[in-house]
Amino acid sequence: MTKARHTQGVIRVAAPLAVLASLLFVLPRSGPWFHAWLPELSHPLYTRTSFGALTLAHLALVTIATLLAVAIGLGLGILATRPSGRSLLPTVRAVAVIGQTFPPVAVLAIAVPLLGFGAAPTLLALVLYGVLPVLGQTIAGLEHVPAATLHAADGMGYGRWRRLREVELPLAAGPIMAGVRLSAIVSVGTATIGSAVGATTLGSPIVEGLVGNNTAYVVQGALLVGALALSVDAVLGAIERRIRRG
Repeated sequence: MTKARHTQGVIRVAAPLAVLASLLFVLPRSGPWFHAWLPELSHPLYTRTSFGALTLAHLALVTIATLLAVAIGLGLGILATRPSGRSLLPTVRAVAVIGQTFPPVAVLAIAVPLLGFGAAPTLLALVLYGVLPVLGQTIAGLEHVPAATLHAADGMGYGRWRRLREVELPLAAGPIMAGVRLSAIVSVGTATIGSAVGATTLGSPIVEGLVGNNTAYVVQGALLVGALALSVDAVLGAIERRIRRG
């Protein structure tokens, strides 16, 4: 049973990664196929930047945004669940929820005059959208640590920071990782619109295709974004399951 479960876990991770790798290999050679499908297009294959470079740039932007969102969300979640910071809990939640009500396009429109075109406004939008899942799951995880466990740690002479580090965070790691996973997946999708303000992402062929009425570009970008999202979800899902079992 354990071996079968392990095999299933490997397949869950390997399958989307294999799809992504296959697309990165096949798409640069798929010009004739897209030309046969859309013969009216003079340039059916996106070649301005390689698909591999776009994927790496997209993944790098998502990784940086997720790390920042985790640092902010985890820090605020810890602060809001400490005795000295519980009065801040409603405010922290309200600010996070309000941040989610702004559509990414609006955040970009506000950020571009301040930060200029490129990756910076996109990174800001991704961080704002990525904080809430981490914050919510951090608070939920820390609040559901059994009181008996906390009392036992206190009885053993643990200080508040040692108790947090060695007891609370390990027990809340499962829910926190679920928030990290959701934050990363949201970032993969949201980063796509960053190409509208000059960021180099997998949204570049999609935006150029929409502007130039080139369906082939849109399909190529969408396939890679979907495959990357599934791959990121599979990898982080495997990490989450291992943490929960631990």
